[in-house]
Amino acid sequence: MADDDLTFKAFQQHIRDRYYETDSARGTPATFLWFIEEVGELATALHGDDPQNLAEEFADVIAWLSTLANINGVDLESALRDKYLTGEGPIGHK
Repeated sequence: MADDDLTFKAFQQHIRDRYYETDSARGTPATFLWFIEEVGELATALHGDDPQNLAEEFADVIAWLSTLANINGVDLESALRDKYLTGEGPIGHK
């Protein structure tokens, strides 16, 4: 996948192509725990002073979120478009 072709859909497909068999065998509950661990690492990085680590943790969170979406049949790009890019988007808190 070329860098200039990166979309949520392309990235989610990349994660699916590379990890789906293992991810689906692990299942949603265990995968969610991995996701939460990455969110915790992001929280730690947000309080640090290492911009490279911060960027890596944001990427890890998106990768694990993509994994969760894949094993639960959710197209993230469509979900984002439907919720945030149609009409006025969500009103109030997101």
